[in-house]
Amino acid sequence: MINLEKNDLYDLNEALKIENLTINDYEEICNRLMRKPNRTELGMFGVMWSEHCCYRNSKPLLSKFPTKGKNILVGPGENAGVVDFGNNQKLVFKIESHNHPSAIEPFQGAATGVGGILRDIFTMGARPIAVLNSLRFGNLDKQSNIDLLRGVVSGISHYGNCVGVPTVGGEIEFDDSYSGNPLVNVMALGLLETNEIVCSGAKNIGSPVLYVGNTTGRDGVGGASFASSELTSSSLDDRPAVQVGDPFIEKSLIEACLDSFKTGDVIAAQDMGAAGLTCSSAEMAANGNLGISIDLDLVPSREDNMSSYQYLLSESQERMLLVVKEEKVNNLIEKFKKWGLYANVIGEVIETNEVIISHQGKIVAQIPTSALSDDTPVNVHNVINNPPDYLLKKWEWKENNLPESNEQKIFSLKENKSFTYSQIILKLLSNPSIASKKWIYKQYDSQVQANTVFKPGVSDAAVIRLREQNQKNKSKVFAGVAASVDCNSRWVALDPFRGAIAAVAESARNVSCVGAKPVAITNNLNFSSPENQIGYWQLSSSCNGISEACKVLETPVTGGNVSLYNESKNKENKINPINPTPVIGMVGKIDNVEKAISSEWKNIDDQIWIIGSHKSEKTIAASSYLEYFHGEVTGRPPKIHLLDEKFCQSFLRNGILNSFVVSSHDISDGGLAIALAECCILSAKGAKIELQEDDQNRDDNLLFSEGGSRIIFSVDKTKEKEWLNYLKKIQINSQSSIYIKKIGYVSNQTLNIKNQNRNICNIRVEELTEKFNNGISCHF
Repeated sequence: MINLEKNDLYDLNEALKIENLTINDYEEICNRLMRKPNRTELGMFGVMWSEHCCYRNSKPLLSKFPTKGKNILVGPGENAGVVDFGNNQKLVFKIESHNHPSAIEPFQGAATGVGGILRDIFTMGARPIAVLNSLRFGNLDKQSNIDLLRGVVSGISHYGNCVGVPTVGGEIEFDDSYSGNPLVNVMALGLLETNEIVCSGAKNIGSPVLYVGNTTGRDGVGGASFASSELTSSSLDDRPAVQVGDPFIEKSLIEACLDSFKTGDVIAAQDMGAAGLTCSSAEMAANGNLGISIDLDLVPSREDNMSSYQYLLSESQERMLLVVKEEKVNNLIEKFKKWGLYANVIGEVIETNEVIISHQGKIVAQIPTSALSDDTPVNVHNVINNPPDYLLKKWEWKENNLPESNEQKIFSLKENKSFTYSQIILKLLSNPSIASKKWIYKQYDSQVQANTVFKPGVSDAAVIRLREQNQKNKSKVFAGVAASVDCNSRWVALDPFRGAIAAVAESARNVSCVGAKPVAITNNLNFSSPENQIGYWQLSSSCNGISEACKVLETPVTGGNVSLYNESKNKENKINPINPTPVIGMVGKIDNVEKAISSEWKNIDDQIWIIGSHKSEKTIAASSYLEYFHGEVTGRPPKIHLLDEKFCQSFLRNGILNSFVVSSHDISDGGLAIALAECCILSAKGAKIELQEDDQNRDDNLLFSEGGSRIIFSVDKTKEKEWLNYLKKIQINSQSSIYIKKIGYVSNQTLNIKNQNRNICNIRVEELTEKFNNGISCHF
């Protein structure tokens, strides 16, 4: 038992504020310890009971997710999810956020976000093979948002490029709700290199606990608590809570860990991420149903006179905690030192279920592992029964609220003047949320490791080549993994349930568009304060939507991250919440990467087709067109019929694998017109489109409506007969909710769209390209 000394007395109210704990939390801690905690112990409970570490606000909602499936080897609870990809290949993947650190220190916040998610991957025994990112910033008309974007992109590129893992894809969106609170979500994928998955549970009483990697400093102290509270005008004072990363040490740590794991001499492994040494030691002990003792005097440090509190709560980067075989400990130490890394035995596994921490010859913390890790507090929130009144009012919006076209022009409610449809397409293409992201991804090394099949920006999902497989005919065939990150936050803000369903459906659709079968997801739930009833309703409704979509599409949830309190306070203490943003990271498998396709047209005169669902609504409500051209964020997002969505994706994949379909692109932001324009831009070829729609349908609806589970694709002109025969076998009849129809063909130089032989737009591809390519770069 610890005897509190006079120098360990502290102001309770101030300490609880720092640790983001309540007086009820403090009373529960006292009950679990059967005494009052000292200041170090209180800090340990603060980080372990933070939203970032224990999901105290979201745990009941996360339990609704489907987590089982025939390919799922490891689901939620470990460092990352693991999926069986066949041929003795196991894919490890996860997504995490580094939002608040990036808001106050964009370069290091984003860089260490990459480093942290990579450690989650190789901790399991997997070599990282790819990184994707999902980013959100305020509008680029503010210099502060431009500076944040520059810093974050530089941080991601610096760490990823130096560590040697390709950044292969992602998404980015701009909206004023993210001003002051950007979102930086990073997803990583890896391939298992060990025979067994390396897990985190400590085993074997007396086994040494080995600290490896970088030294421990004061950077990142309290980072988990900081990530679980709102940003305020004084948040710059929290810069010490942001970690500083070194990608070259991380590269050495990857190689040293994988080399050590292959020997079988490492019993358990845990990276020191959020909550640092506290979390890694407590979770290893709890997961192994044993205890752990640690002597902080043995921890390699980079600063003098560090307190036990600072040692335990530091989130210094590139550090790992291993439980190893006693007889092999010296061999392992030599392996890590060979890579220029620190490797010290700092403790051992003990029989009593406690975390015991010593410093300067004294026990400074002695906590039952169950007290820290089991039955962590759950904040109970009541979910409101009905959508808020402000949303119900928005849902009443109808398309007839917009001006009618007049002589092929339509009046902009935002700019108070009329534009042709060709001008509108060019305006949408130049909007930063739709425009080319080349300014960003050209800073990333996407080709390192030489397994990236498509460069960023040319396909709906990234495709990574896996190890070769020898087929019966002895020819070498490479399987591949496709990955996508997606979320239309406008849709989620207007209807969290439908918007979350759409995020899952679109991420799966993007994976299917390259020819891969969606397998599983990881998610990053970025929301505002759960203590606000609307904020919690948004979170709850989104979780319901994700759950429903994953069940129907058969893509279980393997894990992820919850990032709450994403809101900022201005100098007048007005709270600005972000748009709710549940980012979905989808992975899929393709058996032969030679079959994978990209989005651009391939050949002049190839037929252009569309597939979609009559049951899945398509509308300009909640659309990019409505927001960016008319200045209105309103209407109810389209409803997606998930069984139709599943059929459309399956049909497309079969067409790709049979080599009929040679390009495909889903219809999302900006609708059909923008999807067609993007295919033209990527290929430097035009398209002749004849829609043959009912005259009663508005032209702007035809061009810019979103939803409908729609995909445009081109069919190889040399395989038209085989394609038509294939269509007959599918037996789509007039009563079916699915439609598949030809809408045009690939041409030269211009995008021409007609309806009933009436010209709607005619734009040169060069003009489309110029607007699209300069939409972001023009702000720098």
